[in-house]
Amino acid sequence: MLAEDPAIAEQGITVVCLERGLVLYGEVESPHRREEILRRVAERFPHVPITSDIGVIRTQAPSQVEELP
Repeated sequence: MLAEDPAIAEQGITVVCLERGLVLYGEVESPHRREEILRRVAERFPHVPITSDIGVIRTQAPSQVEELP
């Protein structure tokens, strides 16, 4: 569903179905995108508890140069 939805097109999210509900794992580029994914899954499965383990990754370039010893 998440990969085929043109507004989401997210392939990096894993959904695991457990006895207590759905658990979503993965990483996205913004908190807004994470919330949109959770909203769409909740709409699709309104009576199923959903737990999110979706992290937000940094998408901009580092602001400092890394110094190696």
